[in-house]
Amino acid sequence: MSVPTFTIPAEKLTQLGLRFSDNIHYQLTPEELVQDTLRIGEGELNDTGALVIKTGKFTGRSPKDKFIVKDELTAKTVDWNDFNIPLEPLYFDRIFDSIMAYMNRLPEMWVRDCYACADPRYRLNIRVVNEKPWINLFAHNMFLRPEEEELETFRPDWHIISAPGLKLDPVKCGTRQENAAVVSFRHKMILIAGTGYTGETKKGIFTILNYILPLEQKVLSMHCSANMGEAGDTAIFFGLSGTGKTTLSADPNRKLIGDDEHGWTNDGVFNFEGGCYAKCIDLSEEKEPEIFHAIKPGALVENVRFFEGTNRINFADGSITENTRVSYPLDFISNALEPSIGGMPKNIFFLTCDAYGVLPPISKLSPGQAMYQFISGYTAKVAGTETGITEPKSTFSACFGAPFLPLHPGRYAEMLGEKMKEHKVKVWLINTGWTGGAFGTGSRMKLSYTRAMITAALEGKLDDTAFTIDPVFGVAVPVSCPGVPQNILIPRQTWASAEAYDAQARNLAQQFVKNFEKYAAGVSKEILMAGPKI
Repeated sequence: MSVPTFTIPAEKLTQLGLRFSDNIHYQLTPEELVQDTLRIGEGELNDTGALVIKTGKFTGRSPKDKFIVKDELTAKTVDWNDFNIPLEPLYFDRIFDSIMAYMNRLPEMWVRDCYACADPRYRLNIRVVNEKPWINLFAHNMFLRPEEEELETFRPDWHIISAPGLKLDPVKCGTRQENAAVVSFRHKMILIAGTGYTGETKKGIFTILNYILPLEQKVLSMHCSANMGEAGDTAIFFGLSGTGKTTLSADPNRKLIGDDEHGWTNDGVFNFEGGCYAKCIDLSEEKEPEIFHAIKPGALVENVRFFEGTNRINFADGSITENTRVSYPLDFISNALEPSIGGMPKNIFFLTCDAYGVLPPISKLSPGQAMYQFISGYTAKVAGTETGITEPKSTFSACFGAPFLPLHPGRYAEMLGEKMKEHKVKVWLINTGWTGGAFGTGSRMKLSYTRAMITAALEGKLDDTAFTIDPVFGVAVPVSCPGVPQNILIPRQTWASAEAYDAQARNLAQQFVKNFEKYAAGVSKEILMAGPKI
């Protein structure tokens, strides 16, 4: 079978300031991009045929180096803070000129046309220009792919230009250091320099959609995974990295809509992306078969090591980073929904990995509690995942995605609250973290139990179950759940010392209350009263 080849008209690049040459590779297939990566010596194939690369100095996002240009469009609309860092237009121009000069010196580059948003009403066309073929493969995997006949008339709404080999001059460019990811809503452009971490590409688009959709389209943008049952009922899974969004949405009995970024319209939920970006640390066929089997030709695996003397990935090895990743097209998952547009949500799950071992493994939330937990966005990192962390460390990230939210968190929370109440959505808090004690003493909640709890909630098997109220957090905890040992549902009963549990629960409750102080003036009494009681 012959592989179609495409050429890009010169004017499509010269309008950007790029010099057109024969060494611009346009719309290459995954197979061609893999071969180009191997040719330049920047990747290896593993034993299943996936491409394995290293992203260099940066193996994760660098939030302190993400900037939004502060201009007439954004000055009064963006919520300027530690994540939304302003950059003067002058500096954007300098960074753009630096990147253009750098790209024009390269012997070759890779260009791809793609788009975001599966719902055609909100489609966003994207042109990606890359220094590296493997970042272009990432864009192929993660964004939606136009049909061949669409390419001739394709017009990009936004550009992403990625130059990981370019080191910026911080003084000249107004940056913190030599790397930066810069968003300009006026130029409709994302510039990425000095970092090879592929996640900057997808999160750049997520950031702009979190601005455009709520502000201009009245669509709620969400950092969540989603799947749909046979009856068309959608389930949404909110959660920070490491809480189980990708894992728990990959349910063999439900169609996967997507694993990370979605929009909620007046008639359903749609995926922003065309692929999945799953964590690989401790990946196993037994626990996560869909993700495990997606690591095949066309997949891009980042920052893993092989077992010595082989090309077999050692998924337990986090010596490069705990943030090992694999990207692959959505159709690598056997039960992916096509197109990735689901019905109206019936259940929402807030996922938290509570390393303190305090929160119940499943609890039902009132509307006020749901809003309180959404605005709080809690999880806890465990010792060993980051340098300097020797005990559980709480993380509060508003709306379960603060680093990607250009608008004030209250805007997203208000929209979610309206939709939850209008459609009478059930909301559940799921603790995928520790039971029987904190990290180091207790044990991680079994994935099979978490799946059983979520399945019971989805199938309505908890509707007639008796609930008890947690005395500190006020949430409703089922006293029984099919497929789950009764003795793990009430966390206090799993600890060897009830007094030690009570002390830990008070400690976590105090952290919730302190974190929420900055939101107290802007929320209703119902939400304020839904916090934990100390």
